Order: sequence, then structure tokens, then C-alpha cells
Amino acid sequence: MRLLLVEDHPDLSKWLVGWLSRGGFVVDALGRGDLADLALKNERYDLVILDLSLPGLDGLEVLRRLRNNGDSTPVLVLSARGAKEDRVRGLNLGADDYLPKPFELDELEARIKALLRRSGSQTPRTKIGRLVFDTLAREVTIDGKLLPLTPRELAVLEALVPRLGRPVSREAVFKRVFEFDSDARIESIEIYVHRLRKKIEGSDATIITFRGLGYALAVENGDRSQ
Repeated sequence: MRLLLVEDHPDLSKWLVGWLSRGGFVVDALGRGDLADLALKNERYDLVILDLSLPGLDGLEVLRRLRNNGDSTPVLVLSARGAKEDRVRGLNLGADDYLPKPFELDELEARIKALLRRSGSQTPRTKIGRLVFDTLAREVTIDGKLLPLTPRELAVLEALVPRLGRPVSREAVFKRVFEFDSDARIESIEIYVHRLRKKIEGSDATIITFRGLGYALAVENGDRSQ
């Protein structure tokens, strides 16, 4: 799943990105409210973690604009502004949850999973042949055995699962995996597709390359259940 972290404190942002990435999330991190506002208008995220005291544009204004645009992406406000008035205003503007700083990582993780579960934006459990993808636990198993995937390999799978059997353009997969990595080249997506393809071998799930169209996740025997 792809998250947007909007936090202007560099050390905290770096720390959270590392922790979330180790948990299997693909994280885009921004330190300004105006940049977050622009990103939310042009990209799709599964969840937003939003600080309130931001340069460029206040976090509450980012939230207000997001909801005025009809975007229902779950938003978890993470802020040192813990006054009751700020919490109430944030919730009234459309925040889904509010966690004051300082916080415990296990509580943040629990709240993220709860919001993703409530949003219903993705099928919690998808079975593809002998491969099972739990989108909330962010775990992939084959015959019940955990399959170790890197965050980028997991992001490739997340890009392909919603369009099972249908091609997803290379550009769309690249955007899902590398959107804010300015040093990445689109050709690099082939490395992660190849690695993922090798890891799921023998599971009845396979990745097909459509020349000029992109990639598709398919079931070799044609069966699928969710």
C-alpha cells in the first residue's frame, strides 16, 4: 500500500519512513503543505499521515482542500497540537483519526491498519492460485508459508492485483513504486517485476509481460477466488 507522510521535521520524517518501509509500505514523504496539496490532487494514496504545523500551507487547510475535492482517502492527523479545539476542528474537517505527539509506534501501526480496514478501499484477502495476499497485514503467503518481499516488490504486486488478468502499463507500475524517487529510471521497474516473478514461481500465479502494454498478474490454471 502507498502512503503519503506529510511531516516537516526531517529527523522524524526519516525515522517514520524507515519504520513504515520496513513494515512493507511504500511511503512518499513531503515536508510542505503546499506540496502535499499538489500531490494529493495528482496522485492516489491508500492513506495520508498529516502533520498540522507545516510550511507553505497549514495541515488543516490541506485537509479541508482534500475533502472539498471529494477525496475520501483516509487521513490520520499526527500532531503536537493536541488541544481539544485542534482535535475537534481536524475531525470536523474530515480527519479519520487524530494521534497526538509523542506517540508509540505500535499504536500508530494499529491506527493505520484500522483506518485501512474501515476504508474498504481494497479487498482484505485475495487468493491467486496458491498465493494469498493479505492487503491489511501486508503479507503474501504460498501454501501458508510467508513469502519475503521487499517494499518495492510488494508495491508491484499491489499495482497488479486490482486488475488481475488485465494489463497494467509499465508507467502505472513505475509511478506506484517510484513516484518520488527522482533518480529512478522507468527501465528499473523491470528488475522488480523480474524478482517478483521469480519469487512467486510454483504458486500458480504468474506475471505476464505484454509488449507495448505492460504487465498482468494471472493465474496459470485460470481459477481465482477472493
